Amino acid sequence: MWQQGFTDTRADADATAPPQPDTAPPYAWLHFNLNHAQAQRWLERHAGLPDSFYEALRDGAHSTRIERDDDALVAIINDLHFDFGFEPSDIATLWIGVGPRLVVTARTRPLRSVDDLRLAVRTGEAPRSTTELLERLMRTQADVLVGVVRTVTGRIDAIEDSLLARRPDAQRARLGELRRVLVRLQRLLAPEPAALFRLLQRPPAWMAEADAQGLRDASEEFSVVLRDMHGLQERVKLLQEEIAASVQEDNNRSLFVLTVVTVLALPINILAGLFGMNVGGIPLAENPHGFWHLVAIVATFTAVAAWLAFRKKK
Repeated sequence: MWQQGFTDTRADADATAPPQPDTAPPYAWLHFNLNHAQAQRWLERHAGLPDSFYEALRDGAHSTRIERDDDALVAIINDLHFDFGFEPSDIATLWIGVGPRLVVTARTRPLRSVDDLRLAVRTGEAPRSTTELLERLMRTQADVLVGVVRTVTGRIDAIEDSLLARRPDAQRARLGELRRVLVRLQRLLAPEPAALFRLLQRPPAWMAEADAQGLRDASEEFSVVLRDMHGLQERVKLLQEEIAASVQEDNNRSLFVLTVVTVLALPINILAGLFGMNVGGIPLAENPHGFWHLVAIVATFTAVAAWLAFRKKK
């Protein structure tokens, strides 16, 4: 467990022991690694959060949402692993419980947004309230996603350049991976708008209006990033369709060449099969110019077949 206490918007404690109720600062931030066996048990016994928070932990809920439960906020945010490598599996969940004097976050794997915010707190950029800490988490996550969008945009630009250079086959797998990552990111990161709207319309009594407005701004900033990600998805989809069309065109061209070769070889194959039979009565067998007559017949039929094939192509 990682603990940070705040007094007058400054970080004043950094310890691994649970805070004592009688010495608690104006608010505290407790961050738990759920891989530790005792973490969830300690939370259920001492944190005093709503039952919905513990149910989300037990069920492993992953749908992004921020909602009010009694006098507290329960949030589920999907974030990127600290060592994000553009794989769909590099996305994990952060469970958050927010009260007037306590913020509890829990995760199973290291996450970028939490580490960035923890570093900012240690350098003196402490949030003024528990709601602002939640807002900062959302904004930090949005900043991380902006970096992801920029990186994906650069990769898509490179793939477009390769496509213009007529090298599509090597890029199909890369586009598929990028699209899977973007779809998973948007599906997991997009918050439930109805729950967030209800929260902002009827915030808890302890939430200041400035903090509620900050959450609105953070959600709007988040929405902008998600719209950019949706635009990248459409761009990847168009590139995939263009590559598929290019590959189909190449396949059709190859198939046409094979068809023409087969058609051109058909007359000579038929005649060779007929005249190769060891039976009596073969035409032109006694004619001294029979070979050249057959060559002329084959050439004529081949020319007619080629004309028919290319006329169909046009």
